[in-house]
Amino acid sequence: MILPPRSAERAQARIERMRRALLFIAIILLALVAAGGVSAAPQGKGSATLSGTVLGPDDRPVARASVSYQSSNGSAPHAVRTDSHGHFTIAKLKADNYDVRASGKGVFSEWEKNVSLRSGQTRELTLRLIYARTIPKAYVKSKPKQ
Repeated sequence: MILPPRSAERAQARIERMRRALLFIAIILLALVAAGGVSAAPQGKGSATLSGTVLGPDDRPVARASVSYQSSNGSAPHAVRTDSHGHFTIAKLKADNYDVRASGKGVFSEWEKNVSLRSGQTRELTLRLIYARTIPKAYVKSKPKQ
């Protein structure tokens, strides 16, 4: 099938626009993959390790407790779980100051602020879950009005 000259020009222009769009999408996807790879890269040799135990209000180890940690500047929050003996290990951390907190069964520990880690260092922590002294009003259910 032979197209009239005008139709052939339109088809060629359309193909060229599609090629540009495909190239643009490929560049964006490549940039996203590269950015994801950078942030997910391991910290490498000389990285630090933070480990420890989470104890409940009864001073017993808490299995499957959540241990939240982030850089002291508030960036890059993460969480790990304790094992069946209440132990946790966070490896491949870069040298920095960290804030660490544990929670389990509706009970939280105090924040351990500015836990300093140097390259190659392993630091041990014990996080104790405590009951709140007061219950925030947002959690107190009031009686329904009749």
